[in-house]
Amino acid sequence: MKLLALAFAAGLASALGFQPIGAWPVTILAFAMLLWLVERAPSRRSALARGWWFGLGQFVLGLNWIATAFTYQAAMPAWLGWVAVVLLSLYLAVYPAVAAGLAWTWGKGRPLAFVLFFAAAWIVTEWLRATLFTGFAWNPAGVTLVGRSIAPMATIVGTYGLSAFVILFAGLVWIAAAGPDRRPALVLAAVAIAGQIAAALVVPRAPDGAGPPARIVQPNIGQELKWSPAFADRNMAQLTRLSNGHDGEPRLLIWPEAAVTEPLQDERRGYLPDVLDVRRRVVAAIGPGDLLLTGGVTAQSEDGVSASSATNSIFAVGPGGRILARYDKAHLVPYGEYLPMRPLLSAIGLSRLAPGDLDFEPGPGPVTLPVPGAGLVGFQLCYEIIFSGEVVDRAQRPAFIFNPSNDAWFGAWGPPQHLAQARLRALEEGLPVIRSTPTGISAIIDSAGNLLHSIPMGEAGVIDARLPLPAPPTLFARHGNILPFLFAILLAASGWLVRRRAIAEAPNSR
Repeated sequence: MKLLALAFAAGLASALGFQPIGAWPVTILAFAMLLWLVERAPSRRSALARGWWFGLGQFVLGLNWIATAFTYQAAMPAWLGWVAVVLLSLYLAVYPAVAAGLAWTWGKGRPLAFVLFFAAAWIVTEWLRATLFTGFAWNPAGVTLVGRSIAPMATIVGTYGLSAFVILFAGLVWIAAAGPDRRPALVLAAVAIAGQIAAALVVPRAPDGAGPPARIVQPNIGQELKWSPAFADRNMAQLTRLSNGHDGEPRLLIWPEAAVTEPLQDERRGYLPDVLDVRRRVVAAIGPGDLLLTGGVTAQSEDGVSASSATNSIFAVGPGGRILARYDKAHLVPYGEYLPMRPLLSAIGLSRLAPGDLDFEPGPGPVTLPVPGAGLVGFQLCYEIIFSGEVVDRAQRPAFIFNPSNDAWFGAWGPPQHLAQARLRALEEGLPVIRSTPTGISAIIDSAGNLLHSIPMGEAGVIDARLPLPAPPTLFARHGNILPFLFAILLAASGWLVRRRAIAEAPNSR
């Protein structure tokens, strides 16, 4: 039990590498402790248990922001938020457990092979976590390396491959500390140096120059006020005030997710006057010649009378309130934007976290849409940006990705973690990412994942800047998640060769 408690403590420590703490060396040390614990396990069952307790600690602390979301939902008690965090973590911890079990099975007793197998297994299990049961890709291990010199390796092996480098670095620490044979540590050090060199050589650079001028608006409208009809006029006045004050060339005006909470498009007969009134108020907030990109909602109707569903959308609004383009969010958040098993769960008093009784309908997936004055734009709404390899229509590459979000209900940890993952998408795809959120963190991220401009959490403000240009497509942008899988195969094959050589040399050592 003491070793399981140690695994849990190491998992807690590993979460300190995620934002807003950002103590990435602690994460490396915590994973080194995990490697030591798992490799010393007396059985596969024990190895699985130690990996599971490590994962439980990491997810319980790293996902604490989910509990904050429940404080904005009057239909359910706030304490249920921590129940949700624990229950989700109990499930997510299965993936580190599987990686630990596989590494123990193939590499037990041979430290270098064990580390290589663990890194390969971590790639696969992290991808599975992001894929199965709609996927939950939040906080991959590799995101702790954003801003570090090894981070550009994501342009080659993606986020899941970058996570493998966390394991390799941890293995280097563990083997170097364990002694006396440090030759395996030298091998891992050579791999790390090769990764650094490759990252420096192959990252495409964006051309000189800049794109269209833009103003990103962060109105600092809290979640408790956002959907309140009593504050609708005040909220629109805040957006209008921050949007005005520009008399230069036409620009892109960029608002957050669901900045307009009343439908901008409505299929119900008789609601056209309401829609036109909403559009008139939106148009009053934008300058002549400006084009607005804003989050909003639609109301859909099967009979033309009552609303049957809705979409969480991004609209490009032009002169006169004309809708020039619309993107519907595809990767919806379970329990946030739709309630699974609605008849059963609603009968016991549960509801979705976002306001409203209608579930959102998903859109078709990543699309690139032509937007006047902006060119080809890719769209990823809020949570969608966390899914590596799933954010761009590869058949029609955009000039940038617009990622409006609403992080207002995710406490102090959720928004900076969300931003860090958006930086990884920019790096992987070689595309700028533009973020606007109600309460922060709004930002402009360049194609190398650098944070060019940002507005802190809890502040109202604007960013006036020209948008950065895209870089040429990265290797990852061209081939996607096949690359981390090839990296996993390479690591596993290397582990197998090391294991085979160790077995062959064993008789000679007697």
